[in-house]
Amino acid sequence: MAFIDGIKEKAKKDLKTIVLPESEDERTIHAAAKVLEEGTARIILIGPEDTIKADAEKYGVDVAGAAIIDPEKCEKLGTYVDTLYELRKAKGMTPEKARETLLADRTTFGVMLVKLGEADGLVSGACHSTANTLRPALQILRTAPGAKLVSGFFVMDVPNCEFGDNGTFVFADCGLNQDPNPEELAAIGNDSANSFKALVGGDARVAFLSHSSKGSAKHALVDKVTAAVAAAHENYPDLVCDGELQLDAAIVPSVAASKAPESPVAGKANVLIFPNLDAGNIGYKLVQRLAKAEAYGPMLQGIAKPVNDLSRGCSWEDIVGVVAITAVQAQNA
Repeated sequence: MAFIDGIKEKAKKDLKTIVLPESEDERTIHAAAKVLEEGTARIILIGPEDTIKADAEKYGVDVAGAAIIDPEKCEKLGTYVDTLYELRKAKGMTPEKARETLLADRTTFGVMLVKLGEADGLVSGACHSTANTLRPALQILRTAPGAKLVSGFFVMDVPNCEFGDNGTFVFADCGLNQDPNPEELAAIGNDSANSFKALVGGDARVAFLSHSSKGSAKHALVDKVTAAVAAAHENYPDLVCDGELQLDAAIVPSVAASKAPESPVAGKANVLIFPNLDAGNIGYKLVQRLAKAEAYGPMLQGIAKPVNDLSRGCSWEDIVGVVAITAVQAQNA
C-alpha cells in the first residue's frame, strides 16, 4: 500500500474538519470535491457561497457536502474579531484592524476557526506564500508546548525504491528555516522523527546530512552539522540519529559499510535532515522531479494545532493528500 493510501485509511476512521481558505483557486475546489468523495475529512471552504458553487459547477465537481463560510456574512464574526483583538492587542491590534484583517485575509479567518475549535486543521498555500500561511498560524495558534521552533518537512514517497522505509522518507527542513544553528537543527531532527512515527509509523532513523561523512572533509559547514548531532544526543537521548553523513552513506547499505561502518543509522536512514534551506529545497525537488516521487508538504511541525503549507506548484491531487495528512495529525494531537 502506498504511503498516502494508508494515511487516507487512517483519516477515515476518525473524521476531522479541515479548512481550505483558498476557494478562489480551481485546484482547491477540485481537491475539496475529491476529499468529500473519498470521505477522508469534513471540509470548510471560505468565501462567497454563490461564487464557490458556481465555480464548482463550472469545473464539473460536487462540493455540496462542504460547509461554506462567507466572512462578510458570518454571524460569529464579532466573536472572531474580539478574539483576534485580545490575542494581538499587545502588538498594536485594534478591534477595527482585527475586523479588517479577518475580512481581507481568508487564511487568518480560517486559522481563527481552528483556534476556536470549529475546525481541526487548515491547509493553504496553493496560491499564497508560506509567510501568508505561517504568519496567522503563529500569531493566533502559537507554537506547541515545548516546541523550540516551527519547521517544515516533506513526506517523500519514492516509487520502486528499496531505501528508507520502502521508499518513504521525511525530509526537513525544506520550506522554512534558512540556516538553522546546531541547536535548531537538532530540534528539527527530533520533531521530524516524531512526525515520521506519527505519519509513517515504525522507528525513525535520523541522518544529519553534509558533504562530509565522519570527518572526510574539514569545514565550518561540517562543524555545524557535527555540533547539531552532539546537541541532539544531549537534548534528545532517545533519538536514534547520527552524522555528519553524506546522502549515499545515509541511505545505501553498501556505501555505509565503507564510510560509516559503526553508525547506528548509516545505510538505513528514513529521516533526512538537511543542513540549510538551500540543500533541503533543492533536495526534495530533485527527488520529486527526477525520481517521480510524491512530495507531500511542506508540512509544518511545532505549531499548537495542525496548519500545513502547500507549494504553489502543487496539483489538486497534492492538496487531497495534504488534507488527509493534516487530518491524521489532528487525530494524533
